[in-house]
Amino acid sequence: MKSSKNKSQIAVAPMMDWTDRHCRYFLRLLSPHALLYTEMVTAAALHHGDAARLLQFNEEEHPVALQLGGSDPQLMAAAARHGELQGYDEININVGCPSDRVQSGQFGACLMADPGKVAASVSAMRAAVRIPVTVKTRIGIDDRDSYEFLQEFIATVAAAGCGTFIVHARKAILAGLSPKENRSVPPLDYPRVYRLKRDFPHLTIVLNGGITKTAEVSEHLQHVDAVMIGRQAYQDPWFLTELEQMLYASAVPDRQAVIEEMSVYIERELASGVPLKQMTRHLLGLFNGQPGARAWRRHLSENAHRAGAGIDVLRAALQRLPKAA
Repeated sequence: MKSSKNKSQIAVAPMMDWTDRHCRYFLRLLSPHALLYTEMVTAAALHHGDAARLLQFNEEEHPVALQLGGSDPQLMAAAARHGELQGYDEININVGCPSDRVQSGQFGACLMADPGKVAASVSAMRAAVRIPVTVKTRIGIDDRDSYEFLQEFIATVAAAGCGTFIVHARKAILAGLSPKENRSVPPLDYPRVYRLKRDFPHLTIVLNGGITKTAEVSEHLQHVDAVMIGRQAYQDPWFLTELEQMLYASAVPDRQAVIEEMSVYIERELASGVPLKQMTRHLLGLFNGQPGARAWRRHLSENAHRAGAGIDVLRAALQRLPKAA
């Protein structure tokens, strides 16, 4: 998914307000192999704002991809250059987000209606960087949801040099559904994504949407090159260790050992002025299904937001867990 020498069969989806650099650092402790993605950053924000701050990440996160939102080829090319200079391993174009705000900026899922515009951005970005430029898309939009519509979109963008498509196996409803509803209401159509791989065998096709079980991942990998996990990886991050064990025979870490490693990172970030709650909010699901999970979540939720909260809050939350957790 990244380059021929560093492909992964699993990725963690870009998720707004969730997959920030603190989250990605934590997920990397659980999954050595997953390709991680940033939250979407708009090309305009990089052009007008503090690019270094917006693109900040930790070296430990590699391989990590930057997801960009935008439709102006020159702005997208400049943003891609920023990303490459910052050290990202891949630049991904968001052609899947259905929110009104994104549509008003003329990017996200509405771009499926104009594959030529997406192709122009891919072409400009590939000319600007040496790292892969990929596209994350849906299987259709509104009433334009035939396989032929999707096939034409993929063919047009691939002709501009995009070799990897991450396909959320739901269409997007651009009016009438919220972004949250667009992640669950339109039905999943995995066979349509499988068909894409059959029709475009030279492309890397990554399937995204509704994946919550290791058996599902195993089944999808019979048909596509890789899978992208979204909410399941965030809400139940231990799922990533199960995938690591299944796909790579990786040793299963100890949850409390993961927290000890994360504590070192948190102390470092606290010293640089990052509030505790910005980091511990990503850890709430680590002990899901384990004894003491509710006490762990409650202690962090009730105390991490307090003024001056420090690493002692995390250590006290650990004390709420049985020793064998």
